[in-house]
Amino acid sequence: MSTVQLKNIKKVYPFSGGDTKRPKKEKKGGTAPEKKNNLQITDEGVVAVQEFSLDIADKEFIVLVGPSGCGKSTTLRMVAGLEEISGGELYIDGELVNHVAPKDRDIAMVFQNYALYPHMTVYKNMAFSLSLKHLPKDEIDRKVREAAEILDITEYLIRKPKALSGGQRQRVAIGRAIVRAPKVMLMDEPLSNLDAKLRNEMRAEIIKLRKRIDTTFIYVTHDQTEAMTLGDRIVVMKDGFIQQIGTPQEVFSHPANLFVAGFIGMPVMNFFDAELTEENGRYFVELGGLRTELSAEKEARLKARGVRSQSVTLGVRPEHVDLADEGAAATVDVSEMMGSSVHLHLTAQGRSMIMIVPTVSMADIPSMGQTVHFSFIGAVAHVFSKETGANLEF
Repeated sequence: MSTVQLKNIKKVYPFSGGDTKRPKKEKKGGTAPEKKNNLQITDEGVVAVQEFSLDIADKEFIVLVGPSGCGKSTTLRMVAGLEEISGGELYIDGELVNHVAPKDRDIAMVFQNYALYPHMTVYKNMAFSLSLKHLPKDEIDRKVREAAEILDITEYLIRKPKALSGGQRQRVAIGRAIVRAPKVMLMDEPLSNLDAKLRNEMRAEIIKLRKRIDTTFIYVTHDQTEAMTLGDRIVVMKDGFIQQIGTPQEVFSHPANLFVAGFIGMPVMNFFDAELTEENGRYFVELGGLRTELSAEKEARLKARGVRSQSVTLGVRPEHVDLADEGAAATVDVSEMMGSSVHLHLTAQGRSMIMIVPTVSMADIPSMGQTVHFSFIGAVAHVFSKETGANLEF
C-alpha cells in the first residue's frame, strides 16, 4: 500500500533577519493580514500553502497544477521532507512522517533540472542509491537494467549525462528514481525544460511507466495539458489555496469558480457579463439579444441551491460557441487558420472572445472587421457569481 494523506498542511516562511513577528497593518475597523504578490502575510510570516488537505489512494496519479507561486512545489517538497511542515499532519501508509527524515520516507523525487551526477555514467547514476544501501552487486545490476529497459535507455548506460539529450537525461533521472521501487514517486515539473515534441513523447512515456510500476505518483506542473493527460485527479491551486479537486473531466466540465474555468482549457474560456433569469424553475441566460435556456441538469442544480434571477458572469468555452444566422453579435478581429479549424478572435459585448469553427462547416472565413453572430446550447453554459466568482451550480 502507498497511500498519502495531507491533513490541513500549512507552510509559513518566517520573516528574515530573525524577526519572527511582523505587525499587521492597521485598517479601518480592525486589522487584517497583508497581501503581497498574492501571498498572505501574517504575524508568523509569508503563508505559501494554506490548509491543504488531500487523501491520495494507493497507486493513484495526482497532479498539482497552478500558476507559478501558487504553492504546488512547496507542497511537494513538504511531502518529500525537503521543506519543514509549519502546521498539519502528513501520513504515508498511515504513519505520521512530519519529522521523519527524507531518506526514511521511502519516496523518490524527479527534479526539473534532472540533478544527475555529471562525472558518473548513466549506469552509476542509476545504481548510486542502491549502492548506498549496500545491496548485492548482482541485485543492483538487475534493478538498473530492468529500469533501463522499461525506459528504453539500455544503450546509454555507459555514457555520461553530457552526451545525452534533454529527453534522455530525464529518462535517466526517472530511472534513478524507480530502481528504488519507492512507495511514492514525486515529480516536480520534470518536462518543463524539454521542447514541445519531447514533452509530448515524455508524457506518453510517463503514462506507460505508471502502468508498469506499482507506486503512487504526485506530479507538479504549471502546464494544464500535462495535468489533463496524466492525472487520475487534478488539484488546482492558487495563492496557496486549493481551488478544486476532481478528475480531469470534472474540472473541465464543472469548474468550481472563475479561476479554474479560466485556467483549465486551451484556448481559455470566454467570459461575458450576462443576466440569469429564473422563471418557474426554468433558467435562462440572456446575452446581447440571445436568450438560451440552460440544460435540465443545470436547472436542477440551480433550483436545488435556490438560485434566483441575477447578473452573472457567463462562461462558454471556445469550442462550444457556434456561428449562427442570428444571435449575439461580434466583430472579427483576427482569423487564425489551424488546418482542421479556424480560431476566430472576436469582440462581443465589450469583451474579447475566441470561437473555434471546423473548416468543414465554413463556406468562407470571415474577414477582419466583419460582423458575425454566435450562439450556444444551454448544456455548455457556466454561470458564475458576480460577487464571489463561484460557480452557482455548486
